[in-house]
Amino acid sequence: MKAIGYHVAGAIDREDALLDLDVPAPTPGPRDIIVRVKAISVNPADTKIRASATPADGAARILGWDAAGIVEAIGPEVTLFAVGDEVFYAGDVTRPGTNAELHAVDERVVGHKPRSLGWAEAAAMPLTSLTAWELLFDRLGVPYGQERSDSALLVINGAGGVGSILIQLARKLTGMTVIATASRPETVAWVQEMGAHHVIDHHQPLDEELARIGIAEVDYVASLTGSDRYLSTFPKIIAPQGRLALIDDPQHFDIAPLKRKSITVAWEWMFTRAAYRTPDMIAQHEILEEIAALLDRGVLRTTMTRQDGPIDAANLKRLHAIAESGRAIGKLVLAGF
Repeated sequence: MKAIGYHVAGAIDREDALLDLDVPAPTPGPRDIIVRVKAISVNPADTKIRASATPADGAARILGWDAAGIVEAIGPEVTLFAVGDEVFYAGDVTRPGTNAELHAVDERVVGHKPRSLGWAEAAAMPLTSLTAWELLFDRLGVPYGQERSDSALLVINGAGGVGSILIQLARKLTGMTVIATASRPETVAWVQEMGAHHVIDHHQPLDEELARIGIAEVDYVASLTGSDRYLSTFPKIIAPQGRLALIDDPQHFDIAPLKRKSITVAWEWMFTRAAYRTPDMIAQHEILEEIAALLDRGVLRTTMTRQDGPIDAANLKRLHAIAESGRAIGKLVLAGF
């Protein structure tokens, strides 16, 4: 089958950074489904791994942790899906990725594709939706479906993939005041379109920017990038007994200054449940089913902003380069082999 992968980690501008490959088709494990991939999207996880992690055995590594496609085969213990079902999912970072014609994935991290979306629009959603949902409702502990009109959430990097869906979830499902950071006219416009009540500039001191819109402190902060850069500001802008959740990878992050306000700090890594086979692993299936229902009802909308042609190494290299530029808005997608 066709696939895209690499042998040696490195910069995206290398000729062999990503290669078109011909690899054996996967076989399903007991709870696996085999999906014929129709569309994929690019996430920071793809670019970080490609740049830094050379496969130990010399074999090609296939990346990709977002897909939409059709179930082609199922393992003997599968109960959630049948052959022919249309699905979307983000998969498992410990297994081969979705940049392939056929992909094996545990059914417990898969959802039925939203009926109202095409393949490309659906492929934009799984990883960022799962990350945003777990960050908001599991890590920050915001009650799902309860109005929190007396609370405020600050989303740092609102125009990225996770920020784009997190803003929607918080605006539509919690009733909180949603503040997003953005600095360029096009990113400001995008986060407003996603539902942010206020937009502030992350290139300026965040405490001064919040004061400018009449807010002294926020109850919740979702720090999606540059968390170490804002660490000294967090004690100023997070309310006593507030909560901070982050998804990036700062080399150093000393949270001792947050103690006096009893601020809770949590990390969100969407792959935890699948990588460790946690007892609640099936929660990701349930979240994706709920996300699909919200998309079909028009409560949420796809965050796809760019579809760049079929799935091949040349197109995927271009999307990796855009993702690494730090100027991407929403999600970048490829569809069809």
